[in-house]
Amino acid sequence: MTHRARSVLSIRPFRRLWGVTYLCSMADWLSLMALTGLVTQATNDYKAQSFAFTGVVLTQLLPGLLFAPLGGLFADRFDRRKVMVCADIGRFGLLLSIAVVGSPIWLFIGNFLVGCCSLLWIPSKDAAVPNLLRRPDQVETANQLGMVMTYGIAVISAGGVYAAITGISTNFSFQSAATSQTGTTKLVLVIISVLYLSSAVLVATRVPELSRRVSSAPVEAAESDEPAHSGFAAMVRDAAQFVRTSPLVRGLLIGMIGAFVAAGALVGSSQVYATSVLGGQASFGLFFVALFIGLATGMGGAPKLARRLPRNRLFGIAIVTAGTDLVLVALSPHLAVSLITVALLGACAGAAFLTGVTMIGIEVEDAIRGRINAIYQSLMKIIFAGGMALTPVLVGLVRPHSVTVFGREMAIDGTRPVLLGAGLFAAVMGVIAYRQMDDRRPETIMSDLRAALGRKARRSAGLLVAVEGNTHIDTSTQAGLLAAWLRAVSGKEVLLAVDPALDDVRLRSVLTGAGLSTIRAHALVAAAVRADLVEREIQPALDRGALVVMERFADSPVAHLSVAAGLDPSELEGLSAWAMESLRPDITVLLDRDPSTLPPRAGNAEHHWHVQTVLTDMAAADPDRYVVVDGDGSAEDVHDRVRLAVRTTLAGRRLAQFDEAFAEATR
Repeated sequence: MTHRARSVLSIRPFRRLWGVTYLCSMADWLSLMALTGLVTQATNDYKAQSFAFTGVVLTQLLPGLLFAPLGGLFADRFDRRKVMVCADIGRFGLLLSIAVVGSPIWLFIGNFLVGCCSLLWIPSKDAAVPNLLRRPDQVETANQLGMVMTYGIAVISAGGVYAAITGISTNFSFQSAATSQTGTTKLVLVIISVLYLSSAVLVATRVPELSRRVSSAPVEAAESDEPAHSGFAAMVRDAAQFVRTSPLVRGLLIGMIGAFVAAGALVGSSQVYATSVLGGQASFGLFFVALFIGLATGMGGAPKLARRLPRNRLFGIAIVTAGTDLVLVALSPHLAVSLITVALLGACAGAAFLTGVTMIGIEVEDAIRGRINAIYQSLMKIIFAGGMALTPVLVGLVRPHSVTVFGREMAIDGTRPVLLGAGLFAAVMGVIAYRQMDDRRPETIMSDLRAALGRKARRSAGLLVAVEGNTHIDTSTQAGLLAAWLRAVSGKEVLLAVDPALDDVRLRSVLTGAGLSTIRAHALVAAAVRADLVEREIQPALDRGALVVMERFADSPVAHLSVAAGLDPSELEGLSAWAMESLRPDITVLLDRDPSTLPPRAGNAEHHWHVQTVLTDMAAADPDRYVVVDGDGSAEDVHDRVRLAVRTTLAGRRLAQFDEAFAEATR
């Protein structure tokens, strides 16, 4: 994680945006505390004071409930940097006016308008992040860093600043009047407004890359010949059409509905539930500690799981597991069990949220990403706020009573059936989301889970075909012809990957620059270059569901090195497996050519015979993965044999995701 974070933070535009995120997040948390304190100080009525926090939170959430797609529309239609600058200037002026006016009515009105500005700022920032990065695989790390800043560093900083400023008048007893506290709180609001103004200046002058756009195909269906419309109504229709026609986005939204219903039920009933487990008032705080520890653990562990488990499956599994954990929370008879299950729930929720945001950044095109981000964020606020508001009403419908379980008294109140129902609802929605998003590959979910838990390479939505042989001329020719044929008949994305050991520029530059000349050093450098190719190009293409044709994936280099240098083939295979994270081809086409027809290798006339023997032994040891093709004859004749072998293998293995694509080719 550390080296991935460093690689992302080394990108100057993202690093500056990360600093801006710190200023705005700290200002957001400070404003929540300062406005709550100002409302509390404005009245002596106990009931009114008890609703201060809820009123401030709801007035900031209300814009998201009323104008959900507006921020996304602005993010997709206008310059995102200018939208963020205007939103920051708006928040600066509104917070400053609240401090000057001091009226409780204007406080709630101004807070509502601040929420409207945030509704514009957040989707623009989230939609712009992928455009600042070098590679799509950095999106997940960038989202992790953003969440650490927003929900970790900024929260701690805001709490410390607020405690330090508001504690001055109390600790040093400058004045004892209530006006002193009000004045200190207004000073905090002025500081918050300055933070927003600083953010506006930095975004306007230091992060011009936020205006960058990535050109992409229009969202409308390809068969439509109508011209694209740019009006707001058309953009809303485009977003709705995209959600309806994209199983991935539809699954994301369905899954998050279940997750946020569960979260709202848990937060809304946590105070009463803490009493029901007979843990005392302190258990309420322990639940929040366990939940946030779980959230941090889930967000930290999700990228590791995503390397061995496809994100679309990981998201659905996390939602289903979170719902199941909430059911266990509802049935828990003891505080210790409740804390463990709440921590597990938080871990699943953190993994699901990070995975969802990452898939939006990677899978959704730039032209519509702002609207999808806005819908995602607004849905979170709407469902979460609704769950918090409805839960106390439902809890109050059940009269509490006590039962004895295993000799221990257990309080049964309205929180139990509410949490049970929310958990079952989340689990069902997770299953629906999983079915929407899963690519229905032949691998079962249990095989994916076993691979993830066993630290094996995860399966992906795409197909990897390797072409192995004695000489690179044969493998490069047949790999190119095979890729062209697959591209013509499959209708899918096809990536032709070349053996990195043949890239003399990269390989020789590393060897020469480091002064490496031994054969073992050559093997290590070749493995490093191949590992970079797998992580940077091959694995992302497989995740997208592409067909990847790789020339000399691993077996041919292992055979040549073991013969030329006398190295142990098992050691070389282990090095290759480690470098490529145990990724193996779905189909390996071995060109079996008569070595006597090949030109003798300098200094070793028997080299080709030994290499062909090693390759043949590899194929014999794993016949389910290899397809041996006669490599003698013209390139066109060999290609016909390769094409027939691949087509027969695909049909024989019944690879569901390619059946329809190759139906016409197999007739």
